[in-house]
Amino acid sequence: MNPRTLSVSYGLEYYSPGNGDKNHVNDTNKMTPLLEIKGLKTELYTRQGPIFPVDDVDLEIYPQETVGLVGESGCGKTVTALSILRLINPVMGRVVSGTVLFQGKNLLNLPEEEMRSIRGNRISMIFQEPMSSLNPVLPVGEQIAEVFRLHQKKTPKEAWEGAVEMMHQVKIPESKKRAREYPHQMSGGMRQRIMIAMAMACKPDILIADEPTTALDVTIQAQILSLMEELKEEQKMAILLITHNLGIIAQTASRVAVMYTGRIVESAPVNRLFQTPLHPYSRGLLHSLPPPHLTGFKKELSTISGVVPELYDLPIGCKFQARCPLVFEPCRKKEPVLEEKQEGHWVRCYAV
Repeated sequence: MNPRTLSVSYGLEYYSPGNGDKNHVNDTNKMTPLLEIKGLKTELYTRQGPIFPVDDVDLEIYPQETVGLVGESGCGKTVTALSILRLINPVMGRVVSGTVLFQGKNLLNLPEEEMRSIRGNRISMIFQEPMSSLNPVLPVGEQIAEVFRLHQKKTPKEAWEGAVEMMHQVKIPESKKRAREYPHQMSGGMRQRIMIAMAMACKPDILIADEPTTALDVTIQAQILSLMEELKEEQKMAILLITHNLGIIAQTASRVAVMYTGRIVESAPVNRLFQTPLHPYSRGLLHSLPPPHLTGFKKELSTISGVVPELYDLPIGCKFQARCPLVFEPCRKKEPVLEEKQEGHWVRCYAV
C-alpha cells in the first residue's frame, strides 16, 4: 500500500493535499451545478425549544467532483445530508426554508412519490453506521436486491444476480456465498462495502457518504476510500463526503466546506484552504493536526480554546466569537455573511 495513503488517513499530510486542483474553480465556473443548495435551514424540536442545526447553508456540487463537508461532531453535517434527501423525521423536525436544486428540480417541493424515485436511485447515501443501517434479519444480498426491484423493476432472479454482481464490484470475495450471509456475520469493513454496493446499485449521479470510514482501522479506511474513488471514476458520479478527518479530505476532495454551528464558515478548493485558511476556525482545525512526520515528534498539539456553544443558546453575532483569537466589537453585534474573498474562496468573518 502506498505510504502516502496510510499517512493521509491519519491526517498527517495536511500541508500537501493530493486532489485539490488549482484550476478547479475556473472549470466549475463554466459548468452548471449538479446539485445546488441555497439558504437551506432545518429546524429540530428539543426540550429546550427549537434548534437549527442547518442554518442558511449554501453548497454546490458539480458533475464528477468530490466535495468535502467537515466540522466537529454536532455542527450539522449529517442533518444537512438528511435534509437534502428529505429524510428528516417529521416528528423530530422539518426543513424550514431554502432550495435544493437537482438538475433544475427543487427536491423540497417534489411529491413524495417522485422524491422516492430520486432517493436511492439518482442520489444515494452511505449512512454513518452500517450495522444499524442494515436489516439484521435479512441476508445482505436480499438487501441489495431490493434496490434493483424497487428502482429498476427487475425480477427477483435479475435483482439477485445484480446484487451478487455489485458485491463482486465492491471486491467482496466469494460474493455468491456471502450474499446469503447476515450483517452480523461480516466484519465492519465488509458491512461498509455492502452499504456502498447498495448505494451504487443504480449508478447514481451523486453519492452522499456520511463518515464512511468511521470505526474502521486505517488499512480498511484506505481500502474503502480507494474503492469509492474507483467507482466514482467508473460511474462518473459526484460525491459529497462528510467527515471530521481532514486527512481524508486532503486525499480525496477537490473542494471543501467547513461547518460550525450549522453554518458554512469557509469554502474553497482544497489546496487553497489547506495552504491559506482564512477563517480562525479553519486555522484551528488545521493547526490541531500532527505535523507531517511523527519521527521525533515532541511538539504539543494546538487546540481550539473553549467549547462549541449549544444550538439552543447561541450568542448574538458571530457564533465562533467566544473561541476566536481575532474577535473584536463587530463580531459581537451582527453575524458576518459568507463573502467571496478570492475567486472560489468564501469566508464568514469580519477579521479577514
